[in-house]
Amino acid sequence: MLFLNNNIQALGLGCWPIGGEMYGADGTSLGYTNVNDKDAINAIEAALTNGIRLFDTAAAYGAGHSERLLGKTLGNNSDALIITKIGIAIDEQSKTLTGEDIDPATVQPAIERCLQRLQREQIDLLLLHPNETTVTQAAPLFDEMDKARQAGKITAYGWSTDITGNAEAMAKRDGFVAVEYAMHVLMDAPNMQGVTQDNNLHSLIRSPLAMGLLSGKYTSDSTLPSSDVRASNPGWAKYYIDGKPNPDYIKRFQAVRELLQSDGRTTVQGALGWLWGKSENHIPVPGARTVQQVEGLAGALAHGPLPEPVMNEIEQLLGFENVSPGNEAR
Repeated sequence: MLFLNNNIQALGLGCWPIGGEMYGADGTSLGYTNVNDKDAINAIEAALTNGIRLFDTAAAYGAGHSERLLGKTLGNNSDALIITKIGIAIDEQSKTLTGEDIDPATVQPAIERCLQRLQREQIDLLLLHPNETTVTQAAPLFDEMDKARQAGKITAYGWSTDITGNAEAMAKRDGFVAVEYAMHVLMDAPNMQGVTQDNNLHSLIRSPLAMGLLSGKYTSDSTLPSSDVRASNPGWAKYYIDGKPNPDYIKRFQAVRELLQSDGRTTVQGALGWLWGKSENHIPVPGARTVQQVEGLAGALAHGPLPEPVMNEIEQLLGFENVSPGNEAR
C-alpha cells in the first residue's frame, strides 16, 4: 500500500529545524538555533498554503517538540500527511536524546506517544530512525510496526537509512513502502536509487540542501553559533567543520552555482530541481523555519526539474565527486 496519492506534490517540509534545541546524552547540541514557536507555526501554515502537504518529523526532533508543534497546528487535518520516526529515546523535559531505543517492546508505546504529540488518530508513514541498526535488530521492530498498521495506528512504514542492504532486506514486506536517505547535488546516491526503483519504494530525500549549505548564504568566512548542530561536528555530517562550511563542499558548490540558478531559480530551487531531474520519484524534504524559507522552497515546484542540458553540465563538472562515499549524513 502506498501512503501517498496523486494529490501530493513531490516536495515535503523537513521539521527537524522547527524542533529547536535538543541535546545528546553527552550534552552535545543536536538542534538548530534562532527558532521560535510562532515562526515555526507560521511556517507550517505557509507550507499548506503553498501546496506542501507532506511533513517529515521525528520523535527525536526537539525531543518531541517538533511533533507537538505539528499537532498544535495541523492535528487531524486531512490535507496534511505526516511522516514521523521512532527508535531514539527522548527526555522531553531536558530536551535530551538519551540513546537508541530498539527493544521491540518499546515500539507500540512509542507510536502511542507520537500520536498523542501529533494529535492524530493515525500516522501516515512511520520510519525507523536509527541509520545503522542491523537487519537482525530491525526485523522485530518492523514486525511491531506491522501490528500497528493492522490496528490502524499507522498507514505504512519504512526506514531512514543510507545502507542499501537495510533497505533491500525489508523491501518485500507488505507495509514497507519508503526509504529516507541523504542525497543532494554534491553527493549522489545511485545505489540507493537503484534499490528504491527496483522495489517500487518511495524515495524520501533528506539533506537535499546539505544542511543549508546549498542555500548560498554561507561562505568560507561564515561561522555558525556553537549551539547549532552544524557546529557540533557530528560524525555523520561533513558539510560543516567547527561551525564553518567545509571548504571542499564550498568549492564544489561554487562550480555549479550558476547552473543551479538556471531560468531564474534560486540555488535552493536549483538544488531541488536537480533531484527531480535525477528521478521524478524523488520527494525531497528540505528543512525550513520561516515563512520566507517555505515560500522559497515552494517556488521550486513551479520551476520543476532542471533541464537535461543543465543536468549533463553539472554531471560533467562534478563527475564522480558527487557520488556518496557512504553513510555521510542523516
